[in-house]
Amino acid sequence: MSNSSSSISQFLLLAFADTRELQLLHFCLFLGIYLAALLGNGLIIITIACDHRLHTPMYFFLLNLSVLDLGCISTTVPKAMANSLWDTRAISYTGCVAQLFLFTFLFSTEYCLLTVMAYDRYIAICHPLRYGTLLGSRACVHMAAAAWASGFLNAVMHTANTFSLPICQGNAVDQFFCEIPQILKLSCSDAYLVETGFILFNVCLDFGCFVFIVVSYVQIFRAVLRIPSQQGRHKAFSTCLPHLAVVSLFLISAVFANVKPPSISSLFLDLVVAFLYSVVPPAVNPFIYSVRNQELKDAMWKLRTRCL
Repeated sequence: MSNSSSSISQFLLLAFADTRELQLLHFCLFLGIYLAALLGNGLIIITIACDHRLHTPMYFFLLNLSVLDLGCISTTVPKAMANSLWDTRAISYTGCVAQLFLFTFLFSTEYCLLTVMAYDRYIAICHPLRYGTLLGSRACVHMAAAAWASGFLNAVMHTANTFSLPICQGNAVDQFFCEIPQILKLSCSDAYLVETGFILFNVCLDFGCFVFIVVSYVQIFRAVLRIPSQQGRHKAFSTCLPHLAVVSLFLISAVFANVKPPSISSLFLDLVVAFLYSVVPPAVNPFIYSVRNQELKDAMWKLRTRCL
């Protein structure tokens, strides 16, 4: 293998299994998860788009989240399914670049959007009289656009820098999709330091978003506990807890993937962690948001009866 990445025409992704039976089992498992994610997120998107009662800031951001979840899982899972079905590990150089860019773009945008959604819940619970003023339709579009633009710029920066590095360690990626840490492992020993600096800068920004989310929810819970009626507290919690559960699932799996000690690192553990933060959230987020949201469930039922 040449020391230059320009000579690499393809990368080899990590296989889930060596035997044909297990490969087909993996294909069926991923197919079921992918169809569940498509159905759940697609249903949320269609329901919110078709029901004018759900044309509010909270559901506007939820619609964006479902679009991002569909994009995230569609970036990684179909290729992994195809590789298992056709008994191959290969992904083209261009395909790897596109996969890394799209996943970084969508993943970064989702984190920004979850931060915006925390702000939405904070204003709705703590300053309800100013909700319509602070979160009008134009403000919501601007915040969503800022989240998408931030994710795009972040992905461009990381993708360009990652694939500008010379690759000296072969072309075998120790993951079932192309992600930045695994590509950096293939680069020359000192060349990855610039990208590491970008990652540390990103971590600082992510930590700032995390602090904002935590502070927002501290204020939210304080406000909710001051609501005199039990019904009011239940309604407030029902709109906040799904978002908090999604944020927790998103952050815990992503943080563990990036800060786990090298002493406990292994191919199997890296595979499991990547599965948890790249595949599980898009599949379970629709369930989390709909199980305690009676308004969304009623709208889904109304849409179902109208279609039938």
